[in-house]
Amino acid sequence: MGMKQLSVFIENREGRLENVSQSLSENGINIISVSLADTSEYGMLRLIVSDPEKGKSVLKENGFAAMLSDVIAVDMPKYFTSLNQLMKTLSEININVEYMYSLSAGDISAIIIKTSDNDKAAEGIEKAGLKQVKAEDVYGL
Repeated sequence: MGMKQLSVFIENREGRLENVSQSLSENGINIISVSLADTSEYGMLRLIVSDPEKGKSVLKENGFAAMLSDVIAVDMPKYFTSLNQLMKTLSEININVEYMYSLSAGDISAIIIKTSDNDKAAEGIEKAGLKQVKAEDVYGL
């Protein structure tokens, strides 16, 4: 039940983020969630967008190195123990969290996670009574 994340390698220089957002905007693709990690030379931009396949295509046409990855969006109710419950669940089934970032849009409050085994993580999340956010609910925002 996961969703697709658009990952973009960008040079760490002025205007590159604007170029990405402009390319997506001009093609009717909404950015729903974003994470940026950088080094002195380049950045890794991770995006949840309204149309991941089209986003990848548009960015490649505009000269960006872009790829799609499978991620999981886990509903985070508005109480403090939700993240701890998720981390405990994944730890108990020996799943490593490679990275995570938040998604907050409309009525959705979630954590996007990439794990060492998304299928096993999804099963564990379900068994623990945690709720995944459906891709179609996010893409339509």
